[in-house]
Amino acid sequence: MTFVYINDEFVDESEGKVSYTDRGYNFGDGIYEYIRIYDGNAFTAKEHFERLFRSAKEIGLNLEDYTVKSLTELIEELAEKNNVKNGGVYIQVTRGVAPRNHPFPEASTKPVFSAFSKSYERPYDELENGIKAITVDDIRWLRCDIKSLNLLGNVLAKEKATQSDAGEAIMHRDGIVTEGSSSNVFAVKDSKIYTHPANNLILNGITRRVINEIANELNIPFVEEPFDVEFLKSADEVIVSSTSIEVMPVIQVDDTFISNGTVGKITKELQKSFNNYIESNIEKIF
Repeated sequence: MTFVYINDEFVDESEGKVSYTDRGYNFGDGIYEYIRIYDGNAFTAKEHFERLFRSAKEIGLNLEDYTVKSLTELIEELAEKNNVKNGGVYIQVTRGVAPRNHPFPEASTKPVFSAFSKSYERPYDELENGIKAITVDDIRWLRCDIKSLNLLGNVLAKEKATQSDAGEAIMHRDGIVTEGSSSNVFAVKDSKIYTHPANNLILNGITRRVINEIANELNIPFVEEPFDVEFLKSADEVIVSSTSIEVMPVIQVDDTFISNGTVGKITKELQKSFNNYIESNIEKIF
């Protein structure tokens, strides 16, 4: 049996259903997080759930009945029930079930929590050899700092990457690189790491924050300022990061090979330090 969590209980996945009037289904009116599990351990759960509460506050979603601790215990139980040793837990919160109407429903409407887990291994081959990326226009809304369910722009970008046999689509607004369809983007130039500022145009990824922290420990300058597609393609190294893909080297952007199609020195240093960070910052589940 595979368990999912929905409406305050763990049920078999075949019974995990939501109402057709759920506002997440009708409007994308909700938020989510994804927490990585390494060897039966939760990684940076606290940071993920703190961001979940920030997203909730930004959209006026009341989560007063929940805490970082209670949600961490929830994912721990779900991962253990499904024996997820390596993989992740997805958790989603919508504004609840109510008649379809654009304004917020009555304050008594209870948010709907749901969560599922899945097993998979780390992407070792890609981490060692790198991936190809393409560039696309960033057509999303202007509050990308909120981890909302409104992901159609991201989905279209990722599909374009897939059709181009690429691992990621790097988005830009009027030529200024923002982030990937499901990742943050970094350009390494002259031994400095450049990335877009953590403002409303990008999601301040948890892995992005870890990279910032370990870069500081390695005395590698971490420069948060906008750069354009030309700068990206002329970079010494390019990296994309996320909870799922970790510190992922990009060896080709469109038709341009980065560092002659090889993984760069700073990327390898970050990957090594990231592995050490995982070992030092995981919470045992089972």
